[in-house]
Amino acid sequence: MAVTGTGIENGVLATPTGAGGRLEIRPGEHAALVDGRPLSLTMRELQLLVTLAEHPQRIMTREELFAEVWGSQPRREDRSVDVYVSRLRAKLGAALPETQLIHTHNGIGYRFSPDGC
Repeated sequence: MAVTGTGIENGVLATPTGAGGRLEIRPGEHAALVDGRPLSLTMRELQLLVTLAEHPQRIMTREELFAEVWGSQPRREDRSVDVYVSRLRAKLGAALPETQLIHTHNGIGYRFSPDGC
C-alpha cells in the first residue's frame, strides 16, 4: 500500500515525509519501513497506522478507529485508541523526528497527514 496522499498502490502505502525520510506501509507483509529500514510496530499499531493512512487528511473518530482496528465498539471509558496513538507517535517520532504524521483533533479524533502538516 503506497501512501502518496491518495491511497494504496501495489499493496504499498508510501509517503515522502519531507526532510525526515520516506514511510512505507506494507500491510500484506505486516511491515512498516522508514527509508527502507523496518519500524518495530505491534500488530495493533500497524493496523492503526494502516487505517489512518488509508484515509489521509480525514479526521477519524476514536469510535471509527476502534471499530476498524479492534473490530467492535469501545466502552465509554476505553482509552485504547489514545494509548496506541501515543505509542505509534513515539515510534514514528523516533524514526522521523522532523515530521508529525498523526494529528489530534480534540474531542473528535485523529488525522493522518502524509506531508506532516
